Amino acid sequence: MSTATLPPSLLAVTPLGMPWETLDPFLFCVHHDDAYPPGNGRYGPDAALLRGRQIGSDFAGQDGWRMYHGEQVPGFPAHPHRGFETVTIVRRGRIDHSDSLGAGARFGGGDVQWLTAGRGIVHAEMFPLLRTDAPNPLELFQIWLNLPAASKMVAPHFTMFWSHDIPGHRFMDEAGRATEVVCIAGALPLPAGTATPLPPPPDSWASRADADVAIWTLRLAPGARWVLPPAAGTGTRRKLYFFAGSRLAVDGQPVAVKHAVEVRAGAAITLVNEGAEPAELLMLQGRPIGEPVAQYGPFVMNTEQELRQAFEDYRRTQFGGWPWPDAAPVHGEEDGRFARHADGRVERWPSQTP
Repeated sequence: MSTATLPPSLLAVTPLGMPWETLDPFLFCVHHDDAYPPGNGRYGPDAALLRGRQIGSDFAGQDGWRMYHGEQVPGFPAHPHRGFETVTIVRRGRIDHSDSLGAGARFGGGDVQWLTAGRGIVHAEMFPLLRTDAPNPLELFQIWLNLPAASKMVAPHFTMFWSHDIPGHRFMDEAGRATEVVCIAGALPLPAGTATPLPPPPDSWASRADADVAIWTLRLAPGARWVLPPAAGTGTRRKLYFFAGSRLAVDGQPVAVKHAVEVRAGAAITLVNEGAEPAELLMLQGRPIGEPVAQYGPFVMNTEQELRQAFEDYRRTQFGGWPWPDAAPVHGEEDGRFARHADGRVERWPSQTP
């Protein structure tokens, strides 16, 4: 869409691809939405449903779901990262995390895992089909947030944000229509005070107040109107991803679903859901790190020499090795959510319906 036709508060409107295009300090964003069938009792789909798929690299979406790099269980078996962070927001379903530090977790139903890869980690993200008597839908965002040069070689670890701890707020417009905002990162101004998010990992770019990083999800009821408050920082960039619904007006500009809108971060933006179903958006904002990016696959550094060193370090050390019996671990048949950290600390959250 030509920028000449946009309101002054909008910088660009672009269709969503795969993955979604992001702005510095973000590197990558993907939305997985898979209608997995009932499980076969071994955490995967029946063998008959795997026919016609490219097992090991199944991204086609046949029958509304994908195996990704999994062979028996959908997901992403053991793979390395260095130099950035992953923020994984699981809206429905469950993910089983396992890593080279010996840590593991099962999370979902609104939980978020914030993983600092730092100097290097190997992890697996598997999507076990726990229910054998009903479908196993899975929906998640995975966002890659860059680390500045000074933090690229910090010790790896992960932080869990359990759904009941993540702040959110429900706004009502004059007609009584609701907008719900969930704040994974970045404070949300409220009529009285602010919704203060959980603290990001200490080495994250998001841990710096002047970085102005925010990760919010928005859900507008049909007909709802809400004003997105301006960002607090100087030099912040902000992008809205309209991923579910039908029609949205952004400061009066009609925007179709499956489009992203870059807006002026310092402007208050009026959002109106003009469709007959809820409109859902993901917002990513932050002040750019502004450093060179050298990326090859799962490694994100500042120079080509650092990239070569990352591959050499991985070949030599495997970032600590792999302490699990196979490359695609699943953490049993119980539905309960938990996190077992490398230092032995265990968090548990009771089983809930996705």
